[in-house]
Amino acid sequence: MILSADYHTHTPYSHGKNTVLENATVAKSKGLKEVAITDHGFNHLLFGLKRKNLTNLRTEIEEAQRLTGIKVLMGMESNLTSMDGDTDMKQSDLQYFDIYLCGIHEVLKYKSFSDMYNILVKNYSAYKLGRKPSDKVIQNTTKAYLNVIKNNPVDILTHINYKCYCDLKEVAKCCSDYGTYIEINTKKRHVSAEELNLMASTGVRFVIDSDAHSADRVGDTKIAEEILSQASVPLEQIDNIDGRLPNFRFAKYKTEKL
Repeated sequence: MILSADYHTHTPYSHGKNTVLENATVAKSKGLKEVAITDHGFNHLLFGLKRKNLTNLRTEIEEAQRLTGIKVLMGMESNLTSMDGDTDMKQSDLQYFDIYLCGIHEVLKYKSFSDMYNILVKNYSAYKLGRKPSDKVIQNTTKAYLNVIKNNPVDILTHINYKCYCDLKEVAKCCSDYGTYIEINTKKRHVSAEELNLMASTGVRFVIDSDAHSADRVGDTKIAEEILSQASVPLEQIDNIDGRLPNFRFAKYKTEKL
């Protein structure tokens, strides 16, 4: 299994240590065809990307692409901010980006206190106490995921089920229906082999991403390889390995809608 592209990396524009060029240089050295710069979304209270920096980020991305010769995508790991599926990627922001990621995070400005309570507080409390969350918590988180997939042209759901709990099969089925990929994250152990098999049974497509916060981790696949060795997911269901590249829904959306 050889990684073709890494679609989840961070830079100092949010919580990363290395520059766009440094991430791209490592990506090239590892034989990747593409790398995405996907800094944390605008509503992250500690490490969020700033809208005022979008032009500078684009300039760095274009320069990194010119110098390395590989494709460098400008993206954002947006934040799910409401039960209705809102994110901090507004319609007016879409024009600036090439790829659209979304996940659930802490230290975040949610749309309302109720959204924060249902998405963050309930999930995080269960995580910290080491307890199985209630059916209601799982239902709420599942609803939020389904809404974000249906209402936004999200390319990739990041580290699903990390410090949050949902009906993985139902979310995976929705991703399959709408053309959103589920990430196998190699920074966080967010799903088990059994859970990966469950999602794969829906026909959903996967990508393997490093979630690199330093350039040395760009292109890392270790955790994914460990989980996949215990699972029965066909490698043909992973679209950024062995020379293959994904067909992202956001690119089509931009062509048709923007």
